Parts: sequence; C-alpha cells; structure tokens
Amino acid sequence: MNREEVYIIAELSANHNNRLETALETIQSIKNSGADAVKLQTYTADTITIDCDNEHFTNLLNGTVWEGKKFYDLYKEAYTPWEWHDRLFKYARNIGLDIFSSPFDISAIDFLEELNPSYYKIASFEIYDIPLIECAASKGRPIIISTGIATLGDIELALKTCREVGNNQITLLKCTSAYPAPIEEANLLTIPNMRDTFGVEVGLSDHTLGSSVSIAAVALGAKVIEKHFILDRNMGGPDSSFSMEPEEFKSMVKSIREVESSLGRINYELTEKAEKSKVFARSLFIVEDVKAGDEITGINVRSIRPAYGMHPKYYAQVMGNRFAGNYKKGTPLEWAMVVE
Repeated sequence: MNREEVYIIAELSANHNNRLETALETIQSIKNSGADAVKLQTYTADTITIDCDNEHFTNLLNGTVWEGKKFYDLYKEAYTPWEWHDRLFKYARNIGLDIFSSPFDISAIDFLEELNPSYYKIASFEIYDIPLIECAASKGRPIIISTGIATLGDIELALKTCREVGNNQITLLKCTSAYPAPIEEANLLTIPNMRDTFGVEVGLSDHTLGSSVSIAAVALGAKVIEKHFILDRNMGGPDSSFSMEPEEFKSMVKSIREVESSLGRINYELTEKAEKSKVFARSLFIVEDVKAGDEITGINVRSIRPAYGMHPKYYAQVMGNRFAGNYKKGTPLEWAMVVE
C-alpha cells in the first residue's frame, strides 16, 4: 500500500438494510466523516453457503449477535445486491472516495474485475480459501488480508499464495473475529510483530466498540484501519450493534490524524521552541548575599530555576570552595566566582 497516511476504511457490510438509497446516503456520510474508502462485500447466500436445515447450518450462530438465524437466511438478509455495485462504485468515485470489496468466491472476483476495484480484501473467514486468494492476487491488484482466525501457518500460506502469482502488494490486518470484539482480546502488540515477522504493512480490522483500539493501533504502527459504518444503529440489521455512527467515525478519524501527526520521526534534536524553553531549567545560583572568602555551601548556593548559572552537575564540585568576591542574592554562579 505504501501510503504515508493511515488508510481509513469504512465497511458498509449489511448496513443498508436492503435499500439502495440508504447505501448511497451511507457512502456520502462516509465521505463526510473523513474516511479514505468504502468497502463492500460481494456474495450471495448461494455463493457463500447452501440452504440447508440440518444442525450444521441451523445451530451455527448460537452465542453470537445473530443467534436464532439460519446461516443461509443471515446471508440472504445481509448481502449487497450485485446489481447495485456499478451504481455504488460510480457514486463513491464521483465524490472522491476509494471503493472496493471483499469477494467471497471466484465468481465475485470475475464480477468485480469489471468495476476496477482499488484493492481486493480477503475476509478473515476466507483466509483458508487458497483458490480464492490465488485468484484475487493473480489480478495484480493490492491485497488486504484479515487474520481474525489465522494461525502463523495460515498467514504464511496466504502470503506464499499471493507471492507465487507475483503479487507482493499485501497488507495484513490484525483482527479479532468476535462481533463485537472484547477490548481485552485486541492484542495490539501483535501489530508491530506481524510487520517485522512477515515484512508487509499491517493494519487493524476493528470490531470493538468505540475508537480507543483503532487509535492505539495507529500509535503502534497500523497503516490501515477498518471499521463498520452505519447511519444510525437504531436502523437495526445484522451488523448494527458493532458499527460506528457518523459522528463517532468522524471523531475517530480526527484522533487518528492527530496521533499520526504526533508520531513524527525518530529525532533527538531540539526544536527552536525547545531550545528557548531551556531557560526554564535549573542552574546554580547564589541565594544569599556573600562576601569574598565565604565558604560555598548548600545554604548560599542552590540549584534553582532559571538556567542562567552553572550546570547543576557541578554542584558537588563547587561545594567547600570559597567565593572570589562579594555577590548579591540572585546572582548566577560562574566558575570565575569560585576559588579553590
């Protein structure tokens, strides 16, 4: 990806509630909130699973925010109609917003190729689908891969698959595959380790509530942040409970940009303002009226502010010596005033 700024992605997912106008309004709001890109999901219920009533498909969502739904019915409710994609892509681009999608099977990649997406995003649960990754990577577009259910070996295989088809434009996203994800399971220290281990840029796909985790990830070197976006959580829908509303997202973007600015570069040089501020440091001052020949003690010489006198590191060295002349209280101590 090799961007100087953190790339901030708003995930539309199912937060259109099957209304095209809501999807378009959401994309405009995403732009207004300061995101760099909107991401879709490209699948149908039939390309992602099958309509089956046995226990493998009806009990799978127990214990999740989607409990009680059959697997097939969840995706039938949540998918973004493919006939919308062309309109959504054109709309986003017309308002200056990047747009791309997560394909969930090879037919989705073939479909998306006609729309010239900026990236392909491999969702966490698709990291096992090596043919899908190989096909996406073979198109020569940058690849973003979420790692929510991946072991080290899974990540290595996904990267190897991309590189074997000549694609090294890869960004890995640290991700906790829980919806919403508990903050204590974010394990953000993995981000710099992933970057160093795999030699690629790293970001965060964040399913926690709020913005704290995303902001902290940027401080740890994340170059991509992805969060679910919704116009209003009261709309309901499969992903509403862990999605950010516009003002929340806008506030997060502002904080991320501030953190970016604060990171700067590795630098031990003092700025002009810092140099001027050195006057407020401590130095050795005569703090009582003294006469020539008086002994220098901790009573008549102290380390105080401002920094017009000798460096405090000489304090022990001057103690026990004599004053060379008569000096008033408040006089900065200099070597010429000291007689051994």
